[in-house]
Amino acid sequence: MKILFVCLGNICRSPMAEAMFRQMVEEKNLGNQIEIDSAATSNEEEGNSPHPGAQKIMRHHHLDPAGLISRPITKNDFDSADYIICMDDMNKRNLLQMAPVNDRHKIYQVYDIVPGKVGTIIPDPWYTHRFEDTYQNLAEALPYWLTKLSNEVRA
Repeated sequence: MKILFVCLGNICRSPMAEAMFRQMVEEKNLGNQIEIDSAATSNEEEGNSPHPGAQKIMRHHHLDPAGLISRPITKNDFDSADYIICMDDMNKRNLLQMAPVNDRHKIYQVYDIVPGKVGTIIPDPWYTHRFEDTYQNLAEALPYWLTKLSNEVRA
């Protein structure tokens, strides 16, 4: 099973989600069953490491930002991912425009799985500079995805 986290530039929210979810999956011994990646809806940050603010928060929470490099989403990503999880309304609109028709059902916002929070966004910390808020938002939503995917790979 493959899960892909997506945001605008792939330097703040989606690499943080990738690192957090990878750690969660490894702690549940599901690393050989769930593949995790991240990508951007734009190519403006392609090749860049996570934003320094994102790296600082990741390190503070014992997550390693090494090896996380921004890249734009590809057609292969749409084909190979089981779930494409984005961070806000703009990401979702862009993904729905880019996605092949047969892959649009794979696109969700990160809070869509959290009871009472469907459609809630995670603001872009590139603009807000509130990277800890981003971490806390992801820490709230990602366990729901872990439960869902854990149940699916064990079914």
